[in-house]
Amino acid sequence: MFLFPTYYYKNVQSIPLEELFRNKIKGIILDVDNTLIDYKREMPSEIKTWVAHAKEKGFKICILSNSNKRDKISHVANELSIDYFLKAGKPLKKGFKKVLNHMNLKPEECVAVGDQIFTDVVGANWMHIVSLYVNPINKKEFWYTKWKRPIEELILKKYLSKN
Repeated sequence: MFLFPTYYYKNVQSIPLEELFRNKIKGIILDVDNTLIDYKREMPSEIKTWVAHAKEKGFKICILSNSNKRDKISHVANELSIDYFLKAGKPLKKGFKKVLNHMNLKPEECVAVGDQIFTDVVGANWMHIVSLYVNPINKKEFWYTKWKRPIEELILKKYLSKN
C-alpha cells in the first residue's frame, strides 16, 4: 500500500547505516521539521553524530523540505554540512527528482526519511524510493501538521499489525 512506509524506525539515529550500506543504498534524503529538529528548532546531538557517521561511510545526504523558511533549513543544513532543497511540494515528485538529479543517483539507490506519511512516505513511495518513517521528535507541531496525525496513527497501527 502506498501509504505504508517501507520501514519504520523510532528515530533517525536508530536507522542502521550498515544495513543501508549492505543493501547498496548510496543516498539519504532527509526531511527537517520534527525529523531533524523540533518545533523550537533544536536538533538532538545524536542526529548530528548519525549524519557524521553516514557521511564517513560515503552516503550522499541531502535535505528535502516543504518549508519555505530558508533561514531555518539553511541553518540545519549548514550545521550538518549537507545540501538542501526547500519548497519541495512533497508528496509531488518534482522535489524528489531535483534531489536525485543533484546527488546523481537513481531512486533505487536512495532512502527518504521523514515523520509524515502524507508527504514524506507517499512522495518516496510514488518515486520508488525506499521510505523510512520515523516518529516525530516532539508532540508540539504546526497546526497544518497536527490535524493529520490521528489519521497517520491509524495507518501506522494497520502497518504495524501487518509487520
